[in-house]
Order: sequence, then structure tokens, then C-alpha cells
Amino acid sequence: MSQEEIDVELGLVDAPLRQGSASAASHRWRHMLSLDDFETAARAYLPRMIYGFISGAVETGTAQRLAASAYADYAFVPRALRDVAVRDQGIDLFGHRYDVPFGIAPMGGSAIAAYCGDLALAEAGARLNQPMIMSASSLIPLEEVQSRHPHVWFQAYLAGDRGRIGRMVERVARAGCKTLVVTIDAPVPGNRENNVRNGYSMPIRITPRVALDCALHPRWLVGTLIRTFLNRGIPHFENMDAERGPPMFSRSLGRNFSDRDRFSWDHVRAIREQWQGNLVLKGVLSLDDAVLAREAGVDGIILSSHGGRQLDYAVPPLHVLPRIRAALPAMSIIIDGGIRRGSDVLKAMALGADAVLVGRPYLYAAALGQAEAAAHASEILKSEIDRNMALLGLNRLADLSADYLVPSRHGGHPLEGEGHQ
Repeated sequence: MSQEEIDVELGLVDAPLRQGSASAASHRWRHMLSLDDFETAARAYLPRMIYGFISGAVETGTAQRLAASAYADYAFVPRALRDVAVRDQGIDLFGHRYDVPFGIAPMGGSAIAAYCGDLALAEAGARLNQPMIMSASSLIPLEEVQSRHPHVWFQAYLAGDRGRIGRMVERVARAGCKTLVVTIDAPVPGNRENNVRNGYSMPIRITPRVALDCALHPRWLVGTLIRTFLNRGIPHFENMDAERGPPMFSRSLGRNFSDRDRFSWDHVRAIREQWQGNLVLKGVLSLDDAVLAREAGVDGIILSSHGGRQLDYAVPPLHVLPRIRAALPAMSIIIDGGIRRGSDVLKAMALGADAVLVGRPYLYAAALGQAEAAAHASEILKSEIDRNMALLGLNRLADLSADYLVPSRHGGHPLEGEGHQ
């Protein structure tokens, strides 16, 4: 094995693509056949505390499981003998034409799992012309991430402090982001017991247990942690406020969660007055909140239970989608939570979603193989959607409706808002 091949295997450099070969990246990851395959490989690659942070949820994990299992509550009714030779899964969202109906969800601390994780995800999103949302809890400055993908959205955690809000909104605007996503379901941190059990904290505190966990995963240790320290220094929380936040590794300093529980609809209306771009609220599960969002001038909402990481036993986003869509036919509605297959994407869109977001599988992929592997994850999902569109008798996603679904024996959840186009 050459030194270049050794460096690639250790993750010290990205695998080179052969000039003019579009299949080179996919060839390296050809054994990854579904999004779940990335998690299986990442579980062995990542330290237990890092894998647990990504995969885990709060308390019993029920909200996470419910969000994923909700897709089994519906079965397809395909239409046959249709000419489906010209299939197009592109969507129009906030004035931009994306090539696929799925985007990359915001994930905090990505750069501790994957080297420069936010940059890798942004590059993957740009390759496929798909939305990518970077998290306020990211470790790479938003200005640097935005330079890699012109259609990066920024997701903010905001306190009920108009001064801090105003400065943060100004920074996002200066960076050139056109879509601001405000998360509204995190007034306090969730009860993530699994992080405590695995020795994970934010910032990370180096204990003997943590040091041993890192040492037992040398490829991640060299390819991500040491590589980060050598090339970029100690990572910081770069985007929680307008100013740089504390370091990721610290014994005493922590992120500023103060006054998040004071954030209210008055602040949303104030943001709308200041922010000239697209304004999206993430974490909506109530029809009443969706209506209030429209009245506040919000451009779109993301139905989300935060990956099961905030309120346990929260209702699956898919189950509230039909009712909210029926009440707000003109609102841009995006959904996340538990989407792992092209069939999940199509079910969500049949029930009224304009687009979907996928989170954890992308971070697992980026940890294993940077933008190359994350882009391959998108290609898997894109291929599944294309195949299923043909099998359903569809050329365009706009032709999907609830008529293509019936309740299945798994759950039999009623098709509220049935017939929405």
C-alpha cells in the first residue's frame, strides 16, 4: 500500500477522484447499499461517546422510535401502465430549484465526529444541489461553510434577548445566507441520559474514561481529532452568538443557554421585521403553532421532534403533517425525523411535505469518508426515490397525493387531510 493510500485509509486526506470519472467516489463506497449501512460502519469507527451522542435520544428514546416507525403506518397504492420514462424529482423551494427533495438537517458538533464535518456536508450538498442546514452548535464559522455551498441555510438557537438576537441576525445576513432557520423546541436542554452514561459532554472534558475511549479508536483519533488540532487548533463553538463561543474542550467553560426559555412569538415577529431573507421555524408539531407562525410572517416551518432529543414521547411529525397541510395549503412545510429510505421521502410528500431533511446518516457518512461518502449517501436516496417513482407510476413529485397511500396493518393512522395534492 502506498503512503497516499495509507493516508486515505487513516482519513488524513480525502480519497482522490480520477479526473473525469463520476463513478470514482461511488466505487469506493459501493458496499454501502442503504443509509443504515453508514451507521453500522460508523459505530465501529467512532468512539463510544461520539457515536452515542449522534445516535442517542432523550430518556426512553420513544420519541425517536415513534418518528421513524410512523412511516410504517402507511402503504403505497401504485398506478400501473403509465409512461414514466421522464422522471424528475426536483423541487422548487424558497425561489430556488433543487435537484432532489431531501436536504441535510442541522447537526451540532459535526466537526468532532468528522474532520471539518460542516464543510464536508456543505460540499456534499453543493454537489447534488440540495439544501444543507448548518447548526448554531457547529464548530466551523458559518462564513466559511457558506462559502462552500451558496444555498446553505443557518439554524439558530436564540435567547429571549433582543440585543443578542439582533447581532446574530446581522451576522447571518453579512455571511450571505438567504434562509434563517430558528429552532423553537429547545427552551431548555433535553434530558440526554445516554450522554452522561457514555462520558460525553459539551464542552468535552478529558477524563481517563474519555481518553481511553479515544485511544481505542485510533483511526478517528488520528483522522479527525489530531488532524483538527494540527490544522485548525482547538475547535470552538463558533456560531451560538454573534461572537465566538467557548472551546469544545474545556473543564469549566460552557455554552450560553441563558434566556432561551424567554424566547417567544414577540421575538419571532421582531426577527421578521429585521430579517429580509427566508424565515423558517423548526420544531413545530402543533397546528396552533403552525397558524401562529403564518400570522407572524414566517415563510416556512419544519415539522420536527428534534430527532427525539428534546421531549420524549413527542408526537411523530408525520402524524401531524396532513392536518397542518390541510389548514395551511400555501405554507412551505418541511419534515424530518427517522427518514431512511426513498419510500419514506415519498410518503411524506404524498401527505403534503414540500421537502424532507435527513440527519444522522449524513454525519455517519461524513465521519467515514468526508464529502465523498456523504454525497454517496445522497445518491443512494436519490436512486431509491427514482426507482419508487417509476414503480408508483409517477414522473413528477407534484403529482403525489394521499390517494397513493392507505393505512397499513402496522399502525393504521388515519389519513387526515386526505386528497391533498
